[in-house]
Parts: sequence; structure tokens; C-alpha cells
Amino acid sequence: MKNTNILISGAGIAGPTLAYWLRRHGFEVTVVERSGFLRDSGGAVDFRGEQVKLLKAMGVFDAVKANETAMGDEVVVDAEGREIIAFPSSFFSGEVEIERGDLARILYEATRDDAEYVFGDWVVGLEQRDDGVEVTFASGTARTYDLVVGADGLHSGIRRLAFGEETAFRRDMGFAIAGFTAPNDLGLDRRGLIYNVPGRGVMVSSARHADRAGVGFVFHAPELEYDRHDAAQQKDLVAKTFAGAGWQTARLVERMWEAQDLYFDTLSQIHMERWSSGRVVLLGDAAWCAGPGGSGTGMAMMGANVLAGELALAGGDHEAAFAAYEKALRPAAKIGQKQGKGAGPFLAPVDEKKIKGRNRAYKMLTHRFVAGVFNRMTARAANAVEFREYRSAGAGVAEPVGAGEWVAVGR
Repeated sequence: MKNTNILISGAGIAGPTLAYWLRRHGFEVTVVERSGFLRDSGGAVDFRGEQVKLLKAMGVFDAVKANETAMGDEVVVDAEGREIIAFPSSFFSGEVEIERGDLARILYEATRDDAEYVFGDWVVGLEQRDDGVEVTFASGTARTYDLVVGADGLHSGIRRLAFGEETAFRRDMGFAIAGFTAPNDLGLDRRGLIYNVPGRGVMVSSARHADRAGVGFVFHAPELEYDRHDAAQQKDLVAKTFAGAGWQTARLVERMWEAQDLYFDTLSQIHMERWSSGRVVLLGDAAWCAGPGGSGTGMAMMGANVLAGELALAGGDHEAAFAAYEKALRPAAKIGQKQGKGAGPFLAPVDEKKIKGRNRAYKMLTHRFVAGVFNRMTARAANAVEFREYRSAGAGVAEPVGAGEWVAVGR
């Protein structure tokens, strides 16, 4: 087998998942992460259908289940805190839901003994040659790899180096989101609350850790300009946007000023004609970011399985493997992006009429007589990629062994 030495940029979710499957197929893997430590922040992520099969095949489902949020309903409330509509847990939480930081830890622990992890460094230069890629790191180190994978998110540095500036591929959807952790001042017990005024949405929930809550602010911002690296500016922007919004908003804004883990970004998608360039390929949000509601985490993990499996099938032939990987994932990515476009209008309807229309529509959809239709809608993106089992047996080439199953043999 050729091209066995692979660099992955990004130690979030997609990167360690890919490391797991590559190592399972006999590749050598290095994962580089710009952060100096494993990031334990981020909101909850959920899994459904085919994605649950993936977790079980990786042997991490029990650990995910043991750390699940076990969230109950998410309730839309008015300014007095009265319930307007309750979304069942399956709508937001799927079959199993876990905080992103817990999932990142589980995946890291499942791969750290087999893959080389380098924290506190990042890629600043790529020079592709016929026989490999010379990679320059911010630390000044230079190493050569057979292949490079960008699993480094919406603002991918690998994508910029290999394909060009982010603005050529990013499509902003006209909304922004801020999220952070705060004390559970509202006494929530595995429950979430959603509050809206025109163009603004407030979300707060508490799950596994009763003493803390996850807070989110979403707002309509069609022409937003801000410094992505200036947290103080971002907090000021949120505070001004939500001033006078009512309900518990002022209290939550005060907690935001104390938060050390603020996440702030636009709701954006990535649209590219190709996900690979020579020996460099993109995975997850770096390639097809869909935004909230687009099953991004689960789809990135499914994509990691396919990418690693296709490389094994092709005996390391990256051109054939990258083409097969993209053919398998692109239809699903389009479904996720279509679904993700609705996140902003759902979380922060732009006027009172749209707020009321959303509430009426979803009250009908959550009625028990149409619950099956509702569940199929929420699972569509999650089931857009069928789980494929690429079973390694030996060393070299690979051949299919049946519908939905592949086996790598003679390696």
C-alpha cells in the first residue's frame, strides 16, 4: 500500500474520528491541533439512525451513552415565562446526545495511543510534490507527509493554503450565534427554554451538570462586521443587540460578561466544487459546513469513515479514494446544507408574524398524530449517508464483500 503517512489538521471531532479509521486500516497518522490543549467547550451534538451504527462500530457508543445529556423537552416561552410550545427531546437530541467536549475527549482517548498528537502548533505552509507534501508548521518545524487532511472547521487553514481565501467558499446566511457556559441560575433540570423577540433568539438549557447551563444567543445580522479574535468586542455586540429584549435576557447577558468560553460566529456554509486538490483533501465543516441543524458532527464522522475506507480500498491511491469519498458524501452534504439553511429563521424569526407562524407550524408537527412525519424530517440529514463497514483483513488491495460492506485484503 502507498501513501501511508497522513497528516490531519484539527483535533476536534472529525480529525480524531478519521485517525481512528485510518489506524484501523494500517495508516500512520499525525494529528496537529492549534489549541495547546484538547478543547472541552461547545454545545451538545446528537446522533440518529446510521450515525448510531457508526458509534457502535467504533466501540465508543457505550462511552457516549454514559455521558449523554439525557435532555428532556425544549420549551418555547413568552416574556412571562409561560409555555407556548414544547419540542420533544428527539427533535434536538436525537437518539443520543452528548456535549461536544465530552465527545472530543472520548475520541481522543480512543486514538491517542495509536496516533501522534501535536498540540499548540498549526500548518502555515504546504508545498505539494509528485511524491508527497512538504508541510511547514508555525513552530518552524518542516515535515513531509504523503497526504494532508484539513479537518479544521469552518475557518480552515488547510483550505486557505490549498484552495484559496475563505471568502470564495463561505456563504453567510444572515444570522450570528454566540454561545457560552453559565451557572444554572434558572434551576433547569435536563430542560431547555427558548425565547424570541423579532430577529433575536435566546436559548438556555441544563443537562448532565445540574450546576451549569449552556446559553445561546442567535440574531439576524445580514451585514455583520466584527473581529473574529476579539471576544470583548463580540460580547459588546451581543449585549447591545439584546438590550431590552425582556424575559431573563438581561440576567443571561450579565453572565456572558463573566464567561471564559464564548463562541461567536456567523451562521455560514461552505460550498466548494471540489474537496480535494492533489494530495490535500478536506473533511467535515472545512469542506461542506452546513450550520446548526445540518447534522454536521455526525456527517463529518461518517465522512471520516468513508474517506479512510476508500483509501484502504484503493491501496492508498489518493486520486481514486478522494473521488469515491466525494461521490459518496456530496449528496448527503447537500441535504445537510438544505436543512441547515432553516436554522437562523427557526431560532430567530425576523418579525412577530414569523415567530407566531413558526410556533403554529411546529405545534402541529409535534402533535402525536403526525409525530412519525416529524421524526422522519429531523432524521433526514442523519440518514443521508449509509454506514459502510470497511473491514480490514490482510494488507494491500480491497474488494467488496456484500451490500453496504467492504473488506480490505492483501495489504
